[in-house]
Amino acid sequence: MAAPGCVFHRTLARSRPGPNKASSSSPAVCREFLYVVDLQRYSRDQGSSVYFPQAVLNGEDLYDVTLTDTDCRLRVTLDPGLNRLVERNVLRPRSTLRNAAFTPAMAAQLPECPGASGETDSYRLLSVEVADGAPGDDDGVRRFDADWDSLPWFGSLEPAGPLVPLRANRSVFLPLWNNVDYSGEVWREAPPTEEEEEEEEEEEEARRPAATVSELRDSFLSGRRGVAFQHQLIVRIINKSHLMYYGRTDRNCECPYKAVLEVCDRTGSVCVVLWNSVCVSWYRCLKPGDIISLRRYRVKQLYQADPDDIEISVNSRNPAARISVLPESSVSPEYLPPAPTYSFYSSKELLDRPHGFVCDVIGLLTFSGRAERIRSKDGRGAELLEYHWLRLEDGTSNQPIMVKLFSTSQPESHLKLHPLSVVVCTRLKVTKAADRTDVGFYLTNTAYTQVYCTGQGHHSEMSYRKLRPVRQFLQWLRSQDDGQVLSRAVIGGFFIYPPPPVSLETYMKDRRGEPGFLRGAELQREVERLCYRERRTFCIQATVTMVTYSRRGEEDRCLFWTDRASSLSPSSSSSSSSPRPSPSPSLSSSSSSSLLPLASTPRSFRPPPSSSSSSFSPAAGQLTPRPPDPRLGRKSCKRKQLLPAETPKKRHPRVTLQPEHNNRTVILFEASMEFLENTNADEDDDDDDDDDTSSFVTAPLLPAFPLVAVETLPMRYDHAQREEQAVAVAMGERAAAAGAGRFESALEDYYTLRLRALSDAVLVDAVFLPHSSSSSPSPPLLPHPNTWISILSHGAFSSHTPPPSPADLIRMAAQLANQRLVCVLEACHLGGATTELILSRAFHLTD
Repeated sequence: MAAPGCVFHRTLARSRPGPNKASSSSPAVCREFLYVVDLQRYSRDQGSSVYFPQAVLNGEDLYDVTLTDTDCRLRVTLDPGLNRLVERNVLRPRSTLRNAAFTPAMAAQLPECPGASGETDSYRLLSVEVADGAPGDDDGVRRFDADWDSLPWFGSLEPAGPLVPLRANRSVFLPLWNNVDYSGEVWREAPPTEEEEEEEEEEEEARRPAATVSELRDSFLSGRRGVAFQHQLIVRIINKSHLMYYGRTDRNCECPYKAVLEVCDRTGSVCVVLWNSVCVSWYRCLKPGDIISLRRYRVKQLYQADPDDIEISVNSRNPAARISVLPESSVSPEYLPPAPTYSFYSSKELLDRPHGFVCDVIGLLTFSGRAERIRSKDGRGAELLEYHWLRLEDGTSNQPIMVKLFSTSQPESHLKLHPLSVVVCTRLKVTKAADRTDVGFYLTNTAYTQVYCTGQGHHSEMSYRKLRPVRQFLQWLRSQDDGQVLSRAVIGGFFIYPPPPVSLETYMKDRRGEPGFLRGAELQREVERLCYRERRTFCIQATVTMVTYSRRGEEDRCLFWTDRASSLSPSSSSSSSSPRPSPSPSLSSSSSSSLLPLASTPRSFRPPPSSSSSSFSPAAGQLTPRPPDPRLGRKSCKRKQLLPAETPKKRHPRVTLQPEHNNRTVILFEASMEFLENTNADEDDDDDDDDDTSSFVTAPLLPAFPLVAVETLPMRYDHAQREEQAVAVAMGERAAAAGAGRFESALEDYYTLRLRALSDAVLVDAVFLPHSSSSSPSPPLLPHPNTWISILSHGAFSSHTPPPSPADLIRMAAQLANQRLVCVLEACHLGGATTELILSRAFHLTD
């Protein structure tokens, strides 16, 4: 037990309950800083509700948190009411906590669960504040470099064996962000040690199987159903599925996992199903190509398939299966199972393959997208499926191989998917968009997809390395120049594929069966419901009230256009002399969005209309609009109007650069403004004219708009820092905390469009990235005239003409005034208070 002087001892010593007894005393609050060492997820079971008698158990997940005060460690259960902090990646490993309120709880788990102890102290974390940092923490570097595993545990007893969930009868934890990967050291990487009984006989048996696949099938079909077999079966693994988790809240199962192996011998093939704890012991140890010996298994009818086919069930009991991995040299040649077969297809050959076609591919990775999640569509809508995009090149065509790669129960391999790696993906299926001839195909997972990549030692031990398609690819690879490949290698950033249609009619056909247009307030609620890295698409009808051009890190020097008539409202305008209004309603600090007023507008703006509007900027998190500098006075706040009668030559935007706020630059900046202002007296007299419909605001009235998130702009691949870049785009990490901002971006500039929902006047800020395919792995773009309407409907500049300059685009932004648009928004929650909102398409809505 930790020393009496530790924080936990001072806080919790007086409130410790007896074994299996809950205390009704008030929560003990720790006012000192605590640190999150680990965060572990598991699904609840039938008995979990006993531990939370007054809590509403929304969802299937529970979380155990390991905390430290730097003197000792303590495992507590997160109250289900705080689950949202984890789901939005606010509370995460290495977080700093304060004002943590604990309450004693019933003893951990049931006595029959391995590793459980009825005498261990047990606590529940009722409430907590997640701090950005602590005094003397040096941004978390010094404290979190400590060896927390060496610290003693707080409490009466050390945990016996591996840690197990505290509030459910489970023996393993789930990974934080998906249900497919394994989590924890209990998942063995090496085969378990075999018992040495009858070692000599078993060695001889291994050379000659006592049963074949065809004999087992014949025996089962002849009436011996459900029989457990002792006969040794020698087979080779042809395919291996991902892990399948089937835990349910209404059923108790310590280790609810299964995995399927497709195996064969010389007489046929069959499915072998690994159940429960057998998965923990053997899943990581077995790979396609291995020869295995099976004994003590059951033969059953193949689940949901041909009644004349069988599967082999391998469990830890009834009977306890015996598995061994055999070297090929130990098997007699006449019984040696055939080698796995592969069906490699090049990008050229895949162009005419049908939807659903299953194949293997090899390619040079030139784009690795960030990890994201989408909701499952298989009836378990609560489950989030993790994926990321890969772009593979093989030199056979100009069309790259795009792969939407979901988790394959190979987390270590997925972390090594860096650009310039040679990647092999097996058992992928072709996906083609229905009724779309303007986009290419992409590949995605089957249940048996496996990934092999450079840096894991895979390629040297797999039999595919000798195949002709692989040798041809390697010959092309040797002809490539590192510099040329590096120039187009990109990692992370916002990415959408296949690209949405360029016409509203086609887009609406693609959306058949999906929810329709949202009101602005409905969009806000849906965005707030997103979990960490969850990606969803929304549609609203809106008009554009402001367009801003910025470069990352230089947002105080933006160019912008604002539509005066559309943007004025009680919540978004004020006189130049009045204080900036507070946005209403406000959102909590853990929310994904914040309400942002427009910048204070000049005195010559119209009085606010009677209708009200609110705004939210999911891409911004919590931002504070910059107030005008009082030293510049009212004279510097003048606005240049653009009258409808002006000729195109005179329709130059009053675009300005925001000065640095220091004494040396403000004066010079104000003097330079004379060269930007048109001093024509007649035009100055028009400042108070109420007939104009658009305006350009001069500095220092910089509009309040969301800064682009670090995760939104793709990075140029840096081979020397590939590990750091991989961390920045992986799940669970904050890109800003991982230092992603120091990497060179493939894109530096971006546009922000402020949209006003036609339904309820809610203002929405969305980032728009109309950049050509030269800097991103998107397919070639279609030609169009590069007007605002055409750029928005195509989502990008035309690839057949030079793109307009930012100043030209801001000058042309008046084209958007009063135009009704159908806006397609891509939302992705990036953790904490930041949600990315990208405008991918906007279609002109005609009568």
